[in-house]
Amino acid sequence: MEYDCIVIGGGPAGLAAAIEAKDNGADKTCIIERDRELGGILNQCIHNGFGLHEFKEELTGPEYAYRFIEEVLKRDIDVYLNTMVMDISKDKEVVALGDRGLMNFKAKSIVLAMGCRERTAGAIGVKGFRPSGVYNAGMAQRLINMEGYLVGKEVVIYGSGDIGLIMARRMTLEGAKVKAVVEIMPHSSGLNRNIHQCLNDFDIPLLLSHKVAEIHGKNRVEGVTIAEVDNKFNEIEGTREYISCDTLLLSVGLIPENELSQKAEVSLDPRTKGAFVDSNMQTEIPGIFSCGNVLHVHDIVDFVTRESRIAGKNAARFARGELNNKKYVDVYPGDKLIYVLPQKIALDDENGALICFRSRKIYRNPIVKIYTEDKVLKEKKYKIIVPSEMIQIPLKNDVIKNINGSIRVDIEGEEND
Repeated sequence: MEYDCIVIGGGPAGLAAAIEAKDNGADKTCIIERDRELGGILNQCIHNGFGLHEFKEELTGPEYAYRFIEEVLKRDIDVYLNTMVMDISKDKEVVALGDRGLMNFKAKSIVLAMGCRERTAGAIGVKGFRPSGVYNAGMAQRLINMEGYLVGKEVVIYGSGDIGLIMARRMTLEGAKVKAVVEIMPHSSGLNRNIHQCLNDFDIPLLLSHKVAEIHGKNRVEGVTIAEVDNKFNEIEGTREYISCDTLLLSVGLIPENELSQKAEVSLDPRTKGAFVDSNMQTEIPGIFSCGNVLHVHDIVDFVTRESRIAGKNAARFARGELNNKKYVDVYPGDKLIYVLPQKIALDDENGALICFRSRKIYRNPIVKIYTEDKVLKEKKYKIIVPSEMIQIPLKNDVIKNINGSIRVDIEGEEND
């Protein structure tokens, strides 16, 4: 089967990319999704808070997803559900296995939108046995919200990522007792609004600079030992404390699912764990694009949609033979940033660029400056910048025209104590 554009993944990134590709001339567009329905992770996110940027109103995850699913269905976009992509080549050939058996696809362009997966207890080296009652927060969310199972009654949550914070509230509303959220960093890795709405409103303690030192229990979790850590994450002697519980939820980070990207020989950035891309969301393999959480982990789904529209539009342009950029400049993060995207900007393109980055630490009243050589291209003031919230700054074409060398993005300001 041949397509102008194949989108791998039917979550928020894949839905937005497919719609945009179809609307920009990729007449034969399809979505390949391994789950039984479109929507991705949004289907289990029954809380509200989605759509504030995209629709200027507050929606639940399923409501947000359904608005895009409706648009996909209107556009005669082929959808392959219960279909797992097994292989993908840099020549844009795709092998998938699903309800129709083994299928071979050929595309003019491909959008990678596979999302990410959760880190496990093994990935962070928690000591103890492997009793039942240890769940990734996202898995617990699916079991409660979609399958109807309460996973525990006395809960400790390790990690203050947004899913962990939201599950602290969800478990409380379902009648469980959440005894603490334990975070190894000196600051939360979740959005401030989730800290207030999910922890403070329910008097759930957030223990910063603490770790779960050991899990107790052989058949079922019986408790955990926590300990305070110093600024090098070493345990501080004499700070151990035992907390009884029957459940431990892990919200300790997300990993972009790039196994298929690697099969297509797409180069990955060790800082983002996603692909190197230019301002068109094109990877270093011509015609293969990447967007959403498979590219870098987002905290707001509206930003996923915005980025994925860029990928879908340019995938369609490539399929039509209209994306032929030849002039690029590199983009680098300054010392105060964890990473910056895109890693390259196309100078001979009239669509501008969307700069995304995360800070290493908390900064109050900072100024973000985008430099080319020693010249400031753009600067913007903020009240506060925190690592848990991704910053997006658009660069219009008239700004890009003034670029005369590589670009550096950095923050001017003092760290917050």
